[in-house]
Amino acid sequence: MNAGKPLKKSEVLEVRLPHETKTAFMARCRETRSTASEAVRIFIDRELAGRATKPSRSNLVWRVLAAALAGLAVGAVAAPSLARPIAAHAAFDRLDANHDGALSLEEFSRR
Repeated sequence: MNAGKPLKKSEVLEVRLPHETKTAFMARCRETRSTASEAVRIFIDRELAGRATKPSRSNLVWRVLAAALAGLAVGAVAAPSLARPIAAHAAFDRLDANHDGALSLEEFSRR
């Protein structure tokens, strides 16, 4: 029927966008040297073919694993610094002989 001939483009799709979004989209089209119609047609073709750019499941697993490792690394770095105040409190308690929460010159000089 249409062997070798491209399909006629006769349908129109109206899309409502905020002005800023349209401006940014048109600028991106100019950067890639394509028309807005070409960009939208490519997107529609990919969606219909099931090749939309969605994060793959394995990619998601790697991201979660990376986040968990980053959390562990931060925890490992933070743990010693969290222990220091406890050690400092123990040292202060040893110096504070009357346990009034303040060091007198006499208590401090006994060390």
